[in-house]
Amino acid sequence: MQRREFITLVGVAAAAWPLAARAQQRRVPVIGYLHPGSKGVAALNLDAFLHGLAETGFVKGQSFRIEYRFAESQFDRLPVLAAELVRDQVAVLVSAGGSDAARAAKNATTTIPIVFSIGNDPVQVGLVARLNRPGGNITGVTQLTREIQGKRLAMMRELVPGKNIIGTLTNPTSPIADDNLRDLEALAMSLGLRLLVFETSSDAEIVAAFDSLIQQGAGALFVSGGPFFAYRLSIIAALGQHHRIPTVFASRQGVEAGGLMSYGSNALDSYRQAGVYAGRILKGERPGDLPVMQPTKFELLINLQTAKALGIEVPPTLLALTDAVIE
Repeated sequence: MQRREFITLVGVAAAAWPLAARAQQRRVPVIGYLHPGSKGVAALNLDAFLHGLAETGFVKGQSFRIEYRFAESQFDRLPVLAAELVRDQVAVLVSAGGSDAARAAKNATTTIPIVFSIGNDPVQVGLVARLNRPGGNITGVTQLTREIQGKRLAMMRELVPGKNIIGTLTNPTSPIADDNLRDLEALAMSLGLRLLVFETSSDAEIVAAFDSLIQQGAGALFVSGGPFFAYRLSIIAALGQHHRIPTVFASRQGVEAGGLMSYGSNALDSYRQAGVYAGRILKGERPGDLPVMQPTKFELLINLQTAKALGIEVPPTLLALTDAVIE
């Protein structure tokens, strides 16, 4: 081989190397992550999701990449953000943080696999036809938050007996708010409770709701599930302590922030399970064949420090049922 030919061959190979490297990088699967909140607020849930992926052998930055889309609590942006991820041709589209994101993902694609994490029954909200074999391109995890709110309400009544007027917050921007509220009103009536409903879609409206709770003599606040309130647990718990109003939540994070009681499934574990499903789909399993995961255990938490500050004595029968107490 002539020297000039050899130099030319080396030059061609050197020029082709970056192209080969970029092609290899493109072969790393990309996960689209759609969330109605912000990355900072969703950090714990996202970490649990990554742990689930790691259980299936996928390590961030090595065997997959993530494209994030956060709506920053502007729910009307979710369809646009979902469409962006579909245009990017992600390998799996993960909709986290509630039914609104899941519906946006489902409406955006019928071909890209979708894994959701929601609080409601996915059949009732129209995401899947069946839980055991959802079919199509979608599956996920449900926490059944709405389905157990009657049990949570009954526990609240046992914890604060004699408080027959209770308040609840509802987010009017959520498409499922009306259905949740109808269920809760029926449950409250069956327990002989008068329900005060406050529509809140901003921090200022939450503050104003507490002022009204005091004026109308509410004895407790029942906080429904959903991403809007999940991102404001600390604010609600702090206002409850300030106004001496017991607060009851769907997730343990509300109690850890200073609320009185929570009853529900482990939200972090549901995100971990969503990560496991995303990994299994990346390995070739079809989402329609993967049954929607449901919680097998619900946990009761009580903040004894908050109870003491509010002058509430926790009944021994309820204390015996707790999975954890905060002292």
